[in-house]
Amino acid sequence: MDELKTSVDVLTVNANILWLLLAGFMVFFMQAGFALVETGFTRAKNVAHTMMMNMMVFCVGAIGYWICGFAFEFGAVNYSYAETARSATQASPVWAFSPVTLGAWGDALSSGLRIGEQWGILGLSGFFLQGIQLSMAGIFAFFMFQMVFMDTAATIPTGSGAERLRFSGFIIMGFWVSMFIYPLVGNWVWGGGWLANLGRTVGLGNGSVDFAGSGVVHMTGGAVGLAIALVLGPRLGRFNADGSPNAIPGHDIPMGILGTIILFFGWFGFNPGSTLGIQGALINLVSLATVNTLLAGAAAGMSAMFYMWWFGPAKRPDPAMSVNGVLAGLVAITAPCAFVTAWAAVVIGLVAGVLVCLASFGLERMRIDDPVGAVPVHFVNGLWGLLAVGLFSAGNPDTAAWNGIDTAVTGLFYGGGVGQLLAQLCEITAIFVFVFGLSYVFFHILNGWGLLRSDPNAEILGLDIPEMGARGYWQGSHPNIRTVM
Repeated sequence: MDELKTSVDVLTVNANILWLLLAGFMVFFMQAGFALVETGFTRAKNVAHTMMMNMMVFCVGAIGYWICGFAFEFGAVNYSYAETARSATQASPVWAFSPVTLGAWGDALSSGLRIGEQWGILGLSGFFLQGIQLSMAGIFAFFMFQMVFMDTAATIPTGSGAERLRFSGFIIMGFWVSMFIYPLVGNWVWGGGWLANLGRTVGLGNGSVDFAGSGVVHMTGGAVGLAIALVLGPRLGRFNADGSPNAIPGHDIPMGILGTIILFFGWFGFNPGSTLGIQGALINLVSLATVNTLLAGAAAGMSAMFYMWWFGPAKRPDPAMSVNGVLAGLVAITAPCAFVTAWAAVVIGLVAGVLVCLASFGLERMRIDDPVGAVPVHFVNGLWGLLAVGLFSAGNPDTAAWNGIDTAVTGLFYGGGVGQLLAQLCEITAIFVFVFGLSYVFFHILNGWGLLRSDPNAEILGLDIPEMGARGYWQGSHPNIRTVM
């Protein structure tokens, strides 16, 4: 009997690890989607530069996250808890911080920077993955999964800074996100930090709840993207002296749409994979997150398409804005996907599709140049996704004990009161103040040193030759090449 139980335990853990790895591989494939979207919706003269940023951000991010990002994010909980559960044959999910078991992990916060009990700020163990035994397969799988999440946040600013960002500045930005700014927020929400514990410390619902990262990943990446867009300033010719905008269309709409389809596919690893396991009640969250992700993305794509068709300047179903509508819905449902009903997912998506259009027009009026709409998609709708948790969470019984609170995550519209909504607002405020604020200062310093904005002549020529030393397309090989060179 004992042997049978041991075998079942081993199979359970192995199934969880396999699910985590497969979901991580799908999230990694989203990098191809980001590359195609950003490149398709920018000009042909910058193709090699944009593609290189989208490839190398993964390489830069992986090394930065290995050096200290993972330790800063999870070193206060994950690594410490693993010290007491080294065997991969144990049934408990020892490879991950799990919000439903945080209540039992109060003593594990000792390996981090904290002010009083449960006010964690930063993890301080596990640098370079040191101290993690070779037999801890689950922790290595968890590192992989969390690394590709970080990479998603690091990729977002490459879109808002496209066509005028020096490649050297991009490298520094990649290390900034992967080594410090993303792990900081990740620790507060997912690493046992102070935002996750707001329910236990000050009675705000279940604390900040962000299932797959509308805030941690998308709003963070969007905040960095907003900071870099403001510091860089608009592309040459984007705005006239009187502030009126000039359209700079992308060179390959089919490429951008294909990238969106790839991203939609990858999101089925991003959101359902954030259960960090698939056994027991977790399979319910996997299935619910999958359906809600599907519905929100579809609803947002439709609402953005119809908004542009009915109210847009051209009164046509604009392809670029429809693409961003789909992505906005996927971003918005990322935080609440395991907590809301199907009808709420549709509502969240419908709102997201309109929000991305309004935010895009708003940025244009403020003369902020964001070539691919990274800020409206990720910052604005990451914020909306966090608010949606506090409004639409339906008290799913599978979320009981989330962040150490006995009751399930319940939003305002389901009788949960304002506590959960206030906790979500705390996460929004923290991301804006710390991520945007620190990034804005950091990028101003870099720009003052001449490391951020490209040379005007290089921007006019296109960044492929000056920055990369090679064209993305040979002249005449692409139908739009003569119109942009």
